[in-house]
Amino acid sequence: MNAKELIARRVAKEVQPGTLVNLGIGLPTLVANHVPADHDVFFQSENGIVGIGRLPDGMENPSLSDAGGGMIGALPGAAAFDSALSFGLIRGGHLDMTVLGGLQVDKHGRLANWVIPGERVPGMGGAMDLVTCAKKVIVAMTHTAKGKPKILDKLTLPMTSDRSVDLIVTELAVMKPDEKGLRLLELAPGVTLKEVQALTDTKLFSEGDITTMAI
Repeated sequence: MNAKELIARRVAKEVQPGTLVNLGIGLPTLVANHVPADHDVFFQSENGIVGIGRLPDGMENPSLSDAGGGMIGALPGAAAFDSALSFGLIRGGHLDMTVLGGLQVDKHGRLANWVIPGERVPGMGGAMDLVTCAKKVIVAMTHTAKGKPKILDKLTLPMTSDRSVDLIVTELAVMKPDEKGLRLLELAPGVTLKEVQALTDTKLFSEGDITTMAI
């Protein structure tokens, strides 16, 4: 199992039945593949759809895409609408959860995920609104990028929101920010605390037993 698949499987276990969930572009879109169909979860993309489903092979339609332009499927009863209504759902606090990718997260759980200075970017998208307004925010990202830690003592990239996220899931561990810093909750199978700490640029702490990541 590759790193992204492992992360998506673990995040899917946080998705509760009957909830309205936004999936960010990239890795977070994989989460929908691992949520049981009988959970009746309503997946939303900020470009204007509720009711995202798996993409049937050979049924790609460029008019039906997520916020990143990736082809998606739509479940029976799905609704498409304009950006004003879509951001009304987000800013109105109606999202039960959002799953977002990350460039960096600091020891307070603050996220940087919308721009790398000096690189061309099409826009901030819904990142700032989603982190600020969703009831629960989960960051789904690889633990490092090109061998460099993405979980830091202090952000070096522009912050997305000063709100702390609720949970961070990587291919190595599950962490939760609190007043002491980043609390290590789970380790991926076969991964040690020493290995995770060596790839993390801030001190992790734990209280009680650290469990094995359920995937």
